[in-house]
Amino acid sequence: MAEITAALVRALRDETGLPMMDCKKALSESGGDVAAAKEWLRKNGVAILIKRSDRETGFGRFGIYCGVANTTGAIVELKCESAPVAGSEEFITLANDLAKQLATGPGAKTADELLDQPSPSQPGKTLREVKDEMFNRIREVFNVGRMARFDGPCGGYSHNSGTVSGVLLEVEGGNDVAAKDVCMHTAAMRPISLVKEEIDPAIVEKEREILKAAALNEGKPANIVDKMVEGRLKNFYAEKCLAEQPFVKENSISVAKYAEQNNMKLKRFVLWELGKE
Repeated sequence: MAEITAALVRALRDETGLPMMDCKKALSESGGDVAAAKEWLRKNGVAILIKRSDRETGFGRFGIYCGVANTTGAIVELKCESAPVAGSEEFITLANDLAKQLATGPGAKTADELLDQPSPSQPGKTLREVKDEMFNRIREVFNVGRMARFDGPCGGYSHNSGTVSGVLLEVEGGNDVAAKDVCMHTAAMRPISLVKEEIDPAIVEKEREILKAAALNEGKPANIVDKMVEGRLKNFYAEKCLAEQPFVKENSISVAKYAEQNNMKLKRFVLWELGKE
């Protein structure tokens, strides 16, 4: 068995970022074999992770891969236990790597499928290995939540101050600035659909009933109430539909008009708030 020297322990610590005592134990358990010690540390970390897997992950961010020159785009929700970790450089990198691999790789239907794919920023490692190594150092649970991929050019935006939200918008034409502008608008104004035809009919019918009851309570003649309700529904659509909302940077035009001015067609979007399905 190789001698477990202080220099060997320090070298393993420098390479893994783990505590000295953990590195010393790993080397002792592995007979001084550095490669085996790394594997021991990884397996030990996974065992600890399983024990802590029920911890609440109420913080995090959205990794986004986008660009109007790209042929795909993706968004991935990555959650953790604390705000400082969510704002750390390596956590941000992991979130964006997850999104990039989802967009540019073979695709994935589940988090496990995605985690077993290569890391875009760390050649020779899978995303799962990167995630497990981070857990070993930080000892916080990381969970991959929702994820979506669009097979087309996309804009994206992640709002990480206060409420954490993420937007991925599929477009045709346009430019990155215009696409991001619409995504920032979406994060701020929270539409529920792109156009009115996509709103759940049950939601529209409920709103129609509310508006009809309000009109009757105002004493409006019954024979004109239905026409009034349809007119008032236009305000509802302008509030809930992305294309019809007044653009936040220029209220005199709609989002659809802003997109048109930038030779951009809006195709579909997702708007997610961290931890809320």
